[in-house]
Parts: sequence; structure tokens; C-alpha cells
Amino acid sequence: MGAESELQLVLSTCPADYAQGLADALVTEGLAACVNILPGLRSVYQWKGELCRESESLLLIKTTSAAYPVLEARLSELHPYDVPEIIALPVQTGLAGYLDWVQQSVVTNS
Repeated sequence: MGAESELQLVLSTCPADYAQGLADALVTEGLAACVNILPGLRSVYQWKGELCRESESLLLIKTTSAAYPVLEARLSELHPYDVPEIIALPVQTGLAGYLDWVQQSVVTNS
């Protein structure tokens, strides 16, 4: 895989009632090959000077580096938070067949 086809694992937390809609939109629009929804996450953080404790879901989003900018913009647009957690990690290695499937499943508008 070349620089344009590097795969990314994107992490994003969201309210549980938004998880399915976000996942459906990203996959349907070709921005992600797959989104795993992990419910039951408990987040503790400081926001605007207050300690927050929230029940959330974690989205594990599989995409490509080339598609990431559009995915980030779309996820930011659809997400209910003012500043959503969107963190991209490079995929170093994995089962070749799965990595190829991710690459072929993501639409890249170059």
C-alpha cells in the first residue's frame, strides 16, 4: 500500500442514541468500510470548568488516509458535540485480505 492508500482506525465517542446513525452515514456514504459500535462506555472529563461523567458509545471507524479529511468533516457535521473526539491512528499491519477489503470499500474522491 502506498501513502495514498494507508489505512486509518478512527476513534470517536458519541451519545449512545447517535451511534447507529453516525455509523450508517459513514458507511453508506463510502467514507468508512466498517464502523464497530462499542456501547456502555463511561467517559469522565473536564469541559468548560466542570467535571462531566457521560455514558457514551465508542465508534471504531475503518477508513483510508485519503478519505480521512472528508470523513472528519462529515463526522464533525453530523456529531452532536461542539468538539467531538475524532482521533485517527495509522494501521501498521493486519490480515491482507481484510486490509484490501477496507481499501476497496472506501470511496476516495481525488
